[in-house]
Amino acid sequence: MSEWTTALPDWERRIVAGESLIPCDPIFPDQAEEGLSIFRQLVAVDVAGKPTFGEISRKWILDLVAAIFGAYDADTGKRLIREVFLLISKKNGKSTDLAGIILTALLLNWRESGEMGILAPTIEVANNAWKPARDAIRADEELSDLLQVQDHIRTITHRGTNATLQVVAADSDTVAGKKWIVTLVDELWLFGKKPNADKMLLEATGGMASRPEGFVMYCTTQSDDPPAGVFKSKLQYARDVRDGIIRDPEFLPVLYEFPKDIVKSKGYLDESNWYITNPNLGASVDPAFIRRKIREAEHEPGTGSLQSVLAKHLDVEIGTALRSDRWKGADYWDLTTRREITLKYLLEVSEVIDVGIDGGGLDDLLALALLGRHAETKEWLAWCRAWAHPTVMELRKDIVPRLHDFEKQGDLVIVRQMGDDIDELSQIVAGVEEAGLLDRVGADPAGVGAILDSLEAKQVPAEKLVSVSQGWKMSGTIKTAERRLAEGTFWHADQSMMQWCVGNAKTIQVGNATNITKQVSGSAKIDPLMALFDAVTLMALNPPAMHKKYQLMVF
Repeated sequence: MSEWTTALPDWERRIVAGESLIPCDPIFPDQAEEGLSIFRQLVAVDVAGKPTFGEISRKWILDLVAAIFGAYDADTGKRLIREVFLLISKKNGKSTDLAGIILTALLLNWRESGEMGILAPTIEVANNAWKPARDAIRADEELSDLLQVQDHIRTITHRGTNATLQVVAADSDTVAGKKWIVTLVDELWLFGKKPNADKMLLEATGGMASRPEGFVMYCTTQSDDPPAGVFKSKLQYARDVRDGIIRDPEFLPVLYEFPKDIVKSKGYLDESNWYITNPNLGASVDPAFIRRKIREAEHEPGTGSLQSVLAKHLDVEIGTALRSDRWKGADYWDLTTRREITLKYLLEVSEVIDVGIDGGGLDDLLALALLGRHAETKEWLAWCRAWAHPTVMELRKDIVPRLHDFEKQGDLVIVRQMGDDIDELSQIVAGVEEAGLLDRVGADPAGVGAILDSLEAKQVPAEKLVSVSQGWKMSGTIKTAERRLAEGTFWHADQSMMQWCVGNAKTIQVGNATNITKQVSGSAKIDPLMALFDAVTLMALNPPAMHKKYQLMVF
């Protein structure tokens, strides 16, 4: 048997040219044709005229079906491609195709009393896959004789093998103890917002360990927030396999997303490019509908609706620069990242460092921002860190997966013992002072008494601790930061946490002043950004270069 690859390094050229995103021919053509033969005969009841899948399916989905079923080695009983990741825009028939794929798998299954399942994050999403599967059976007399449908428990039973297919909603049913041969996960982006979703999916797919013929397929649109949790990690893995960074021939990534140059130029707003992430454009996808949705969203400033439309209908990943009420500095944030910027780097190259601190309640993040001025180029360089109390994890369950992501990246610390956060923050600031680089430490005076005490206890001079005016008085600071970013004289560390905070920041006009506050941004966290603004306030005063002590501080 020849080698095969699931990498597709020329995907950008292919997707623009409308070519297949399947990187290899079916490994076993006979098995592929058998699967296609069944899939094509299924009836799509929700389409006018009740055509078969074979009559309405475009080449992209037939190629995918062939790749899945053509990876099965009938001689050994082993499937050689065991994970599939499909990212595709809304209304391209994803859930209906899911139903067709798993029905095909059920009909081809040989294992007695085998179990298969479609796992969805909610009952509504579960029904999106359940109804097409149920209706395809009822529309075919032969299938109705072969398969028993139990609507009340969303279960289909093969009368010959006694194998079952369940459609399970994660918010109402448990997946513990499942031994599914085939698992199809619908709308993975929503699982990315669920705490412990990774454990749930591990439980749901665990049956494959003893069933080598099995496979799992993740299907999803983009998230209407920056990717997080299990969705973020699985999406990144799929991209790395596709790009050839990771070699994993058992994992098949099929990602309908825009090439980087189109994203950078916002070419996704050009209707002539919509086919790139909508292979069913003109069939199940109506361009007039997308056009109207974008027009409506553009006339609803502040709602976040435009980013949702772009994510769902064009698979545009939400970054920092899509909301109409965004901070204007967000337009340049992703372009001013430098991977080399770390705390160590900042201490090595800076001639002076200002510090910003933002300390909220127990349901906020304690945030620290260090802003250095490069000794030679005079560019501003920023590095941030934040701390979260367990209280945040309880009160803000919607952002827990995201906070765990930041913890893994080392940018956020989840505090285990009260006071550890203040102690660690003070130790970093004291290290900057000991290195001879500290100009001043700025903070909102509200709620930082314990921090100031800790700083003084670590020999940070009291005269270096200053209060920074908040609210509308920070308008000049906000504009200074965005202007510096636009000029390319303000660089920052490559930190997803900060990208998230910048994307969360919402602006309001107070007279002639531009204001960003936690109240305006709602439950979304911007504490590290506010700490950075405190540091910008001080650095904008052009402090003199310090007499640096040339010993390297280690934290």
